[in-house]
Amino acid sequence: MEHLNQSLFLLLNAAPETSSAAVELMRLVADGLIWIVPVGLTLGWLRASFTMRQVLLAATVSGLTGLLINQLIALVWYHPRPFELGIGQTLMSHALDSSFPSDHLTVIWAVAFSLLRRERTRLAGGALVFLGLPVAWARIYLGVHFPLDILGAALVALCSAGVVWSQERRLIEPLIRLLLPPFRKIFSGLIRRGWAKQ
Repeated sequence: MEHLNQSLFLLLNAAPETSSAAVELMRLVADGLIWIVPVGLTLGWLRASFTMRQVLLAATVSGLTGLLINQLIALVWYHPRPFELGIGQTLMSHALDSSFPSDHLTVIWAVAFSLLRRERTRLAGGALVFLGLPVAWARIYLGVHFPLDILGAALVALCSAGVVWSQERRLIEPLIRLLLPPFRKIFSGLIRRGWAKQ
């Protein structure tokens, strides 16, 4: 399995003669596109109804749960990144932490899978699933992840969204009632101006 993982990585990793423009574009994709998730969730929360805020909160908790699962996996099993093994080209800097699973893809896809469960947010969820694909490719291309790190992220994301979904009544409903009073106080100015809903 590890041999296949490394072979696929070398097929997708950047060639030695890659132009600086291509590298910069891939860096933007690898590290920039993920910001669509928190920005979208935040802007959605400001303008959403109570019911839709529950959906957005469940998606947020799914992403955070996925990150927690990743940390637990890394504690049990450390998998080195390609540059630690001296494999392929590394074209962006990255911390020396476990490569498996990818945190970026876990967050994107956990939020996506959570949104896919609701009819009203299914289009946004589907868009995020597809958004993850260029991010996945860019992170392999730049030499910071193996293909199996991406597959692992998809599995963790699916599990975390499923866990939150199964516990939504116990977890999300009390949590949103806890969060709304401080939100209304902190953002009272925006609410008065009509830029945010109560």
